Amino acid sequence: MAHSGEAAFGDELRKAREQRGLAIERISESTKVPAKHIRALEAGRLAEIPGGVFRRGFVRTYVGALGLEEVRWMKRFDEVCRESGLAGGSDADWTQFAENVKSNRAVSPPSRAAKGTGFALLLIALALAAWCGWRLMKHRRLLPAPLVGIYANSWAGKTTTK
Repeated sequence: MAHSGEAAFGDELRKAREQRGLAIERISESTKVPAKHIRALEAGRLAEIPGGVFRRGFVRTYVGALGLEEVRWMKRFDEVCRESGLAGGSDADWTQFAENVKSNRAVSPPSRAAKGTGFALLLIALALAAWCGWRLMKHRRLLPAPLVGIYANSWAGKTTTK
């Protein structure tokens, strides 16, 4: 049985929808809220709507589809839920929902492409380290000698006298 506050809340939503000339099926199609939940909301049977964040989400989406002031209607919704003994859903519900989603997500293993890229980078790093080691052993320095000697022996360093 619907609580009087629930019935009044649902009745006002139904009147707002009818004033706008919107059909339940059209709102259901555009919002993806099942028509049976919209009908239950308008009839004041909030217990028939899935609880917690889903109930709040359905109401928020429905109110938005009607073009009503969301903050005001959500406060009224919370009051109605408190009066009727239903968990109205506070920010703690949203936080708990988000934490549950995060903790229940499966960790996917790295893809083959990621593994291959990591392996290729490792091989490149090893080749670079081997080249640096060889260069140090053979030449006792990593970088080539300064280019001063090249300049001194070039045509630019020579002067011609006759």
